[in-house]
Amino acid sequence: MRARLALRQAGQRVELREVALRAKPAELLAASIKGTVPVLLLPDGGMLEQSLDIMRWALARSDPQGWLSAAPAAEQARWIELCDARFKPLLDRYKYPERFPAEPAQHHREAACALLLRPLEQALALSGAWLFGPQCSLADMALLPFVRQFAAVDAAWFETQTEMPALRAWLQRFVEGDLFKAVMQERLPPWVPGQAPVYG
Repeated sequence: MRARLALRQAGQRVELREVALRAKPAELLAASIKGTVPVLLLPDGGMLEQSLDIMRWALARSDPQGWLSAAPAAEQARWIELCDARFKPLLDRYKYPERFPAEPAQHHREAACALLLRPLEQALALSGAWLFGPQCSLADMALLPFVRQFAAVDAAWFETQTEMPALRAWLQRFVEGDLFKAVMQERLPPWVPGQAPVYG
């Protein structure tokens, strides 16, 4: 999701291919030993296989709304690292409790709220529309897809969390935005043998 957001925002033309990870095509495994998505094959033969790297690659070529310059790189990186390294594992445990039966899903939900969502609420309450002020940033778009996943695990519970109004407004702004709607409406063609997952 976040790789596609940045690619579209940057106006980078790519050929998207949907991959069923339970039946990984040989072409994907040939392109990426990890066999995970996303994978971006570059025109020069290079490859990127981390969504954040794809975001930065796209925005380095065109950043029409200044996502990279919305805040110092170190400040943006701090939020992204917190999300990717620590929040994402908690999200997985909350989202797939059957895979992690040692503790109830609510335990991971509370840990995720304490780690990221409540600090985000405090930051957004001070900054306004986006994490660093009126301008959207790379960090906003790197975090929002995961916060959206978290909210969707138990949408009824999330809607009752009145102590996070700024975060809920931030998420709503994202899902009602034209960029998110455009990415969600993209219809990915099925995998065709001989074609790469994503061509730059």
